[in-house]
Amino acid sequence: MRSLSIASTGMLAQQLNVETISNNIANMNTTAFKRQRAEFQDLIYQNQRRAGAASSDANTIVPSGIQLGLGVRAAAVYRITEQGNLTTTGNSLDMAVQGKGWFQVEMPSGETAYTRAGSFQLSAEGKIVTADGYTVKGGGTIPRDALDITINTSGEVLVKQAGQAQLQRVGQFELASFANDAGLQASGDNLFQNTTASGDPVTGTAGRQGFGTLLQGFLETSNVNTVQEVTNLITAQRAYEMNSKVIKAADEMMSSLNQMR
Repeated sequence: MRSLSIASTGMLAQQLNVETISNNIANMNTTAFKRQRAEFQDLIYQNQRRAGAASSDANTIVPSGIQLGLGVRAAAVYRITEQGNLTTTGNSLDMAVQGKGWFQVEMPSGETAYTRAGSFQLSAEGKIVTADGYTVKGGGTIPRDALDITINTSGEVLVKQAGQAQLQRVGQFELASFANDAGLQASGDNLFQNTTASGDPVTGTAGRQGFGTLLQGFLETSNVNTVQEVTNLITAQRAYEMNSKVIKAADEMMSSLNQMR
């Protein structure tokens, strides 16, 4: 009885759907988190009567035939990279990218990771770093006697020092852009790695063509819509229940066969 295996694929698919939604809801307050959506495809079909086949020697043609599907499978968990809202923090080291682009982070392995989460801090050496202490490329070194830090929309890092009237430029942030942001591989800690699907990064100064601008004292919020996610969760739960009822109905049909005398 195919209905047992078909319904089981449906339950597995909706389980993945619920897990994806739960991860979105769990990260609704994660800085610059990008929500995900599960996508599904139907499985192979079995032809019991092929459409277009001849039904007689008078050249009559079967108009539709009989095709029986074998269920559903997960095709992808797609990341939706639309801009989140911007919230003010008043912290001079908090930055948000308004538009397209990613901050570049130097990992301990020497590789470059990418992030939209601009909640940065200062290290003991005066470097602008992430919460895990990874250096953000282009931040320069902030002098110990700096009275104030200014980061303009194009990513220039300027400091005010005692006894100097002019601001001193100590760094220049450059953003990275990808042909396919959804193809980036998440590595946790709000960091991403480029892949063959994302393409190689193109770097440039904020504000130039193809790149967004930087806003100091702001953070990008998660783009999770809680109302939409809860609605999707209810829909997935109901679909899971309906697939379980199919299994129950198939079990009762098989039980009827077993009871025949």
